[in-house]
Amino acid sequence: MKKQKTSPESNLSLFGLVSEELIFLILDHLKDSSFDSKSFSLVCKSFHKLESLHRKTLKPLHSKHIPKILNRYPYITDLDLSLCPRITDECLMGISVICKKMLRSINLSRSKFFTHLGLASLVKNCCGLVEIDLSNAEDLKDSSLAALAEAENLERLCLARCKLITDIGIGCVAVGCRKLRFISLRWCLGVGDLGVGLIAVKCKEIKSLDLSYLPITEKCLQQVVKLEHLEHLVLEGCIAIDDDSLADLKLGYKAIKTLDISSCENVTHVGLYSLIDEPLRQLNLAYGSPVTLALANSLQKCSMLQSIKLDGCQVTCCGLKAIGNWCASLKELSLSKCTGVTDEALSSLVTTHKDLRKLDITCCRKITHTSIIQITNNCSSLTSLRMESCTLVPSESFVLIGQRCHFLEELDLTDNEVDDEGLKSISRCSKLSSLKLGICLNITDYGLTHIGMSCSKLTELDLYRLSLAAIIFTDISMISISKCSKIHTFESRGCALITSLGLAALAVGCKQLTKLDLKKCYQIDDFGMVPLAHFCQNLRQINLSYSSVTEVGLLTLASLSCLQSLTILHFRGLSPSGLSTALLACGGLTKVKLHASIKSSIPQPLLRYLEARGCSFQWRDKEFQAELDPKCWKLAREDTE
Repeated sequence: MKKQKTSPESNLSLFGLVSEELIFLILDHLKDSSFDSKSFSLVCKSFHKLESLHRKTLKPLHSKHIPKILNRYPYITDLDLSLCPRITDECLMGISVICKKMLRSINLSRSKFFTHLGLASLVKNCCGLVEIDLSNAEDLKDSSLAALAEAENLERLCLARCKLITDIGIGCVAVGCRKLRFISLRWCLGVGDLGVGLIAVKCKEIKSLDLSYLPITEKCLQQVVKLEHLEHLVLEGCIAIDDDSLADLKLGYKAIKTLDISSCENVTHVGLYSLIDEPLRQLNLAYGSPVTLALANSLQKCSMLQSIKLDGCQVTCCGLKAIGNWCASLKELSLSKCTGVTDEALSSLVTTHKDLRKLDITCCRKITHTSIIQITNNCSSLTSLRMESCTLVPSESFVLIGQRCHFLEELDLTDNEVDDEGLKSISRCSKLSSLKLGICLNITDYGLTHIGMSCSKLTELDLYRLSLAAIIFTDISMISISKCSKIHTFESRGCALITSLGLAALAVGCKQLTKLDLKKCYQIDDFGMVPLAHFCQNLRQINLSYSSVTEVGLLTLASLSCLQSLTILHFRGLSPSGLSTALLACGGLTKVKLHASIKSSIPQPLLRYLEARGCSFQWRDKEFQAELDPKCWKLAREDTE
């Protein structure tokens, strides 16, 4: 009896027997991969329809496509427009008509050109809105907040760096949006005690409040600390807050979990003691007063403390030892750029806090192999270790890290003595997603090959200036790294030995690239742009300064609809007319960084047109740096053969 062949059509028809709920469960597992979701929707018309009905979140690249996309996906609840710089009132009105009651969250954090009219339409039609992000809206005024105040169901509002709003606008929000639970007023310099006080009095459900860099005093804090549900309070850079003002506060809350008083130079352990309580879990004291025995002792009552950041503080040995004696079990400790960190103090601390998951010892230049032994012996569950510029740590220390810290996901070894043997050992950390090796002068293709072959989960790789002195970072390394298919951020700045051949391998293997820095990669030319344009359709940011790419290569990149940020401080053979044509062709650009000397060569009407299209220009006036002579490329390559 002959075996009957099953056609693809009959296989697809079997899905007709599967309920939509079960298929939606399958799609839930694909939601983290845009590639998989897109592939699913392209299988057949049925799958296309089901994927359209299932999708709840959307992050479009261009505002002109928004109506069409929203009509395809009728059940969108979360709309992220942070990649669309040109959002007009007309666009917001269109969104409000299409989404209506379905929309719950909208992100306008990098969008411009809309006014109170667009916001009014959005709030009126989308009555289900609970979250709005208006960060960086530097032209936003109180009239817009008055329109926003009609969103009576709003729970989360971010107004970071909205520098034109005042207490009047915030007062409108406080009166109209009584259900607010989270609000960020970071860098809203026109908001003071009156506006913050109104928020505290009217919005009783507030759980998270960011008041960073506001000109506020203890007057509004007396109202803030009475919020019964307040859990997260950020007072970073509030320079008017000092010990005396904190001592006058009579705390009415007991639920505070996160407190940030970084960059508050006038707050010492005396004022800090007035502001903390037992439930505290995260504390940020970065760039503040010295970490002394008195400060450490004032925090002993925080038995539930899990995270403390002391970045930029002057620390004492007795202060760190006292922290080591706390009964609390720290999960996160940051000592970045702290002066006074020694082997004795750090060893004592990690011996007690063995449950550390994140440790930052960036620029702690006094620690040696002794500290690394203690860290790796006691904190084997580390998921993040940042130790840039720990210049006294020898190469053998990095072998220990690879042998004992197998759960590492983030590792920053910038400007250290790590060598190929260290990288070979570190390649055992199969969970690594972020690895920074900039200015590590002792590694070669050999060590990077181990990383490329074993660390398949890498999403971020920094190889800044790995072609200095005797460093051998070539196309062989690029080919090995291309095995890490999940990489989305790659920096190889100053790597003069890599060519377009290596870049092509990276483009083919790492199709999810979104950020690429090739500054001073002199041998990268137009041929390298072709595979980038073909395979890396998600590329959003690229730096090609001092490369050999011309306008031909730039025009090739114009096919990348996602490309938004372009840095080209210097090109050999790049003409003003060619640059102008390329800028015009790259329709999605929102930020371009150029040398100031070329500004007068670009037609001013073109610049005005591009700016009106949503593209901002940054002009740099730095002196041109000497380029590596092409003859040196050949000699350098011959030395490696």
